Amino acid sequence: MPKPIRIFDTTLRDGTQGEHISFSAEDKFRIAKRLDEFGIHYIEGGWPGSNPKDMAFFEKAKKHTFRHAKVVAFGSTCRAGNSPEEDTNLRALIQVETPAVSVFGKTWLLHVEEALNITPEENLKIISGSVNHLKAHNKEVIYDAEHFFDGYRHDPDYAIRTLLAAECSGADVLVLCDTNGGTLPHEISGIVHEVKKHVSAPIGIHAHNDCELAVANTLAAVQAGANHVQGTVNGYGERCGNANLCSVIPNLQLKMGHHCVSGQNLPQLSTLMKFVGELANLVPDSKQPYVGKSAFAHKGGVHVSAVMKNAATYEHIAPEKVGNRRRVLISDLSGKSNLSYKSEELGFHFDKQSEESTAIVQKLKTLENEGFRYEAAEASFELLVKHMTGQAPDYFDLEGFRVIVEQNAKGESRSEATIKVRVNGQVELSAAEGNGPVHALDAALRRALCEFYPEISAMSLRDYKVRVLNEKKGTGAKVRVLIDSAAGDNGWGTVGVSENIIDASWQALSEGVTYFLMNNSSKPKKIKPINDGKILTS
Repeated sequence: MPKPIRIFDTTLRDGTQGEHISFSAEDKFRIAKRLDEFGIHYIEGGWPGSNPKDMAFFEKAKKHTFRHAKVVAFGSTCRAGNSPEEDTNLRALIQVETPAVSVFGKTWLLHVEEALNITPEENLKIISGSVNHLKAHNKEVIYDAEHFFDGYRHDPDYAIRTLLAAECSGADVLVLCDTNGGTLPHEISGIVHEVKKHVSAPIGIHAHNDCELAVANTLAAVQAGANHVQGTVNGYGERCGNANLCSVIPNLQLKMGHHCVSGQNLPQLSTLMKFVGELANLVPDSKQPYVGKSAFAHKGGVHVSAVMKNAATYEHIAPEKVGNRRRVLISDLSGKSNLSYKSEELGFHFDKQSEESTAIVQKLKTLENEGFRYEAAEASFELLVKHMTGQAPDYFDLEGFRVIVEQNAKGESRSEATIKVRVNGQVELSAAEGNGPVHALDAALRRALCEFYPEISAMSLRDYKVRVLNEKKGTGAKVRVLIDSAAGDNGWGTVGVSENIIDASWQALSEGVTYFLMNNSSKPKKIKPINDGKILTS
């Protein structure tokens, strides 16, 4: 039966244990506020006392009123040989003043006898004493049974006894952890089902992704009776990561009918994924289910034709439910349906039945064969179609450019570009230096055009990528250049292909400028020629 599921986010703690993941205290606080707005129930902020950054986060969180979530401090049960009252770890959990704490203890006898070097009975006393001490300080206690599934396979009776030790001492939730990430979904389901016969406290699941089954294992646990789910945004975490909440939540809510967050908040999921990824300084995974850029992208002409008639033919949900959107890609696999859909999306007319449409499809296939790709260069695609249908405005013509790169004996380099363009019959010659040849060429073009189009100062280059297309030709290989440009919040991509990296860069660069001027409805400013109409210089 569908039931409410409590979502426990550990991005700020377990997520930061992943390779390349690091958040400042301010980053963690911003993410916590965003998770709260989304409707997460518990936000695990870190391990108090383990590092200054986590302590700084808890200080910030203490001063903020969270509307929905409870902030959670994480730590271990008391050390062997310590009383709970004297244990520094438990003292730190109490001192940060969070309403809830997450405390882990040992389940697997391998860890009890070899890692801790204590008896099984001593371990049970540590668990019960730690939980009891935290409850005495009015904490909501979420007990994490570390390595539970490995421990259960080794000795089911003892694994259950560790849970009972926590439950009898007042633990509010018993979380079964697949710490090594090696358990299969059918095993998860069977073990959770058996556990529920012995304990009455709510059951949680904490799954790692070492077999790429963390999401599946989480769903299996819920199906078997768990109602508390732990995971991270984007699946960040140690080794192969944790259960990805960006997949877990929509699967539980949209597929299985459980309630995780409000339906009004669920469309924030895609932006939440990007927000956390941006603060982690990691490129979003475009193939991530539900929220990735490619999750609802269609490339084959047959697919697009069907989707235009009924989206359910190739989409398992409406992308808007998770804040994503449908994308139609343009490539050598495209048919007229792709071009028609993309044209309407970009706001210009395209007649599927015209002779021009056949010519455009053939031209696209030819260009793709030469190495052009338009999936990430929609601005170049729009300009191509408008040129072939006579709808493209002409803002400037290139008379020529020259790029010089110099390097002295000290290894210091200098790049300079000179460019000559014609606008409304007037010629402008300009030169500029840059960090590299493409930067210099960009600066020279802007300087040449700014007299005619002052608004170009609002445009900037956001990203520049080069891909070698035929590596076997070595330095003579053809390259594809992708340039992302932006003006304010609006961004667009353009592409160029050539054996000459400067030429490929120019193609993408000039199309980026043209696209900006076109969308800005720019008109050249009339300027008075000097030197009796001869070439202008700057």
